Amino acid sequence: MTHFLRKNHPPSLSLIFFIFVLTLCLNTGFASAETPTGSIKGIVKTSDNEPIGLATLLIKETNQRTMTSVNGRFNFKKVKPGTYTLVASFVGSTTKSQQITVTENAETVADFILEDDSKNLQEVSVKGHKTNKFLKKETEDVARLPLKNLENPQVYSVVTSELMKEQVVTSYVDGFKNIPGTGVPLVYNNGRTTLLSRGFTTGNFIRNSVAGYNFNAIDPADIEKIEAIKGPTGTLFNSSLASFGGLFNRVTKQPFGTPHTEIAYQTGSFDLNRLTADVNTPLNHDKTLLFRVNAALHNEHSFQDAGYNRSFFVAPSITYIVNDRLSVDVDAEIGNGSATSAYRLAPDPKAKIYNIKDLGIDYKRSFANNNLDYQSRQIDIYALVNYKISDNWKSQTMFNKTFSTTKGFVTAFTISDTAIRRQATKEDYPYYITNVQQNFIGDFKIGRFRNRIVTGFEYYNQKSNNTNVSVNMPLINYKNPGAAYNNFTPEKVSALIAAQAPIPGNYVQNNQSSYAAYVSDVFNITDRLNAMASIRIDRFENKGAYTPADGKTTGNFNQTAWSPKFGLVYQLVKDKVSLFGNYMNGFNNVTATSFDNTPFKPQYANQWEGGVKVDVWDHKLSSTVSYYDISVTNTTMDDPAHPGFSTQAGTQLSKGIEAELIANPFAGFNIVGGFAYNNSKITSAAPGTGIQGLRPGASGPARLANLWASYRITNGKVEGLGFGVGGNYGSSSYQTNTATFKFTIPSYTTVDATAFYDQPKYRIGVKFDNLTNEKYWSFRLAPQNPTRFTLNLTLKM
Repeated sequence: MTHFLRKNHPPSLSLIFFIFVLTLCLNTGFASAETPTGSIKGIVKTSDNEPIGLATLLIKETNQRTMTSVNGRFNFKKVKPGTYTLVASFVGSTTKSQQITVTENAETVADFILEDDSKNLQEVSVKGHKTNKFLKKETEDVARLPLKNLENPQVYSVVTSELMKEQVVTSYVDGFKNIPGTGVPLVYNNGRTTLLSRGFTTGNFIRNSVAGYNFNAIDPADIEKIEAIKGPTGTLFNSSLASFGGLFNRVTKQPFGTPHTEIAYQTGSFDLNRLTADVNTPLNHDKTLLFRVNAALHNEHSFQDAGYNRSFFVAPSITYIVNDRLSVDVDAEIGNGSATSAYRLAPDPKAKIYNIKDLGIDYKRSFANNNLDYQSRQIDIYALVNYKISDNWKSQTMFNKTFSTTKGFVTAFTISDTAIRRQATKEDYPYYITNVQQNFIGDFKIGRFRNRIVTGFEYYNQKSNNTNVSVNMPLINYKNPGAAYNNFTPEKVSALIAAQAPIPGNYVQNNQSSYAAYVSDVFNITDRLNAMASIRIDRFENKGAYTPADGKTTGNFNQTAWSPKFGLVYQLVKDKVSLFGNYMNGFNNVTATSFDNTPFKPQYANQWEGGVKVDVWDHKLSSTVSYYDISVTNTTMDDPAHPGFSTQAGTQLSKGIEAELIANPFAGFNIVGGFAYNNSKITSAAPGTGIQGLRPGASGPARLANLWASYRITNGKVEGLGFGVGGNYGSSSYQTNTATFKFTIPSYTTVDATAFYDQPKYRIGVKFDNLTNEKYWSFRLAPQNPTRFTLNLTLKM
């Protein structure tokens, strides 16, 4: 497949546009002006009598489709007289149909009431969220319980597929622009990404609430939503996959009962060619067997003089509703691609330049070569079995098996006042992940008190076989490199590797497992006051790093850790305003190496948090504001007395304020905004490290803000025409921050804009990222994209 991606050119824009126009014409047809017609109009509402915007209406016999406006109304014009079956559907709701008769020059009225679909376990409630289309806070993923946002003492953000579609997101991490406090993404050598959460670097290792460890880039084609769950989450989630700031859970698209297909093509700056498909269909008449597949073909070059990413991705999923008690979901993510290594630059502490802007390094030089690349593969299998034991209890069994690997060359650069040193690593790095969870979820009363409880156990195993050899190229002048600039090639690197004496550490096997049991209960003291209490016990077994060359194993140890969690919520105004507070604990098993090979204790983080959640004006305004205080003990750091080793002698404090707003002030106008202030510092450190009292460089900017506002015309001849504008801000930060050396990354402000025309059968959109052509960098000093243009064409069938 990689060979195919390299040798075959992607389809041209003209060809795609021709197919787009031809398909549109074939679907639209040519109706004679003289043919007598009638019309169909109506409104679609929830069982609570609230209008449903963006519901789909289908005339079965003619395959004509339309969608409701934000007030739930629809209208079919120029329908030939006759008897038809009209079908109304909306994701998260039951599908309804009725027979109607259209007569000449008359208006037929057909109204629908759609009820919540109990099959859709990802939505606790869909009422009211039809107009505020970017609001999908109701989820079972955060607490593993049917708990509404206003009842939950934990803070979380949700980025919907609708928002990512409006912003023409072609890269998974671009969706994080809408989450308060995530900052500029860190892209690692193999495409793996991390972002910030409350001042801690946080990976993307969780998929559908279980391990989805992907060492490579994540394609957004099958993402239904991104959930950013804030704070130490050690009670219900595996600590190996989360940070003390929280975790990111990517929720994938699942099959539903109405046939629907979307084919989309994106093109634009940096030779972008991206073709995606989303095909959903029931496989039987009773709609008990549902199938959906998402696929993407992606080809893009860097804005720099070298660098590319080519990939193929497919994600099939199937749901089997065995009966009213049992359902089974099985899906997979399969990816294959090739790319050049992400840009990574480290400053020399002995240099006399302390700001990336002062270096004078060429923003568009990659200092690399397209032939110095790597290949990636990914296979992720996921299964979910839901069984209703009784009216009050259900069983939830989850299984995940992941294989993720990279093979080839990755690069890194070190820079001084005048010279740059280029390093290359030839690696073969496969990861093998197995994760099994069994949950029992109850919702019952003891006397007059309601209890919602989840109890379960989890097994997690992670293996890797790492083969790597690193070499350094000669120094070159980074301002005037000359012919030596082109010497960074596979041939030159391979020659240096062949001349290097092998060492046992060139091939290392790692194997670690954890076994966990947990219980969490939400107890309703009154209908407005509820308390949460949770606890988890983990047994961590690390078999260490084994080097077959010398038969040695290092770093092997076993640990047991406890993690409690408590929370209180009081609703000042029932279902509208709540005050909340929580104490949360998380831990990390430390696998670093000490000088005397003594195992380290687990790192612990304790969070105290309080705030307010608001959901008012029929869900038109949703907001969360909170203050948190996270203290970390048993922090590890470089051992100044023994270079190359670590010591456990520190504590860290991270506290701050987070605010989020999702609003729909009037029909068609939507706002998503956020602000995060984080004060993080090392409160205790080993003598000689020079970091006590200072903000860690990896904590990122102290202040981050995001805003997106869009308007879509909801009535009239240009209904579906829309515009959006927004941006992101980050204050200055440090790449390195010690008493002896500080290297600063300047503040940044970026502005994005879009325009689109969204119709039931097609969508056309354009997007400009970084309109002001701001130069800004990640923590790894990777220059970010300049102004970027993207055109999107989508067919809906």
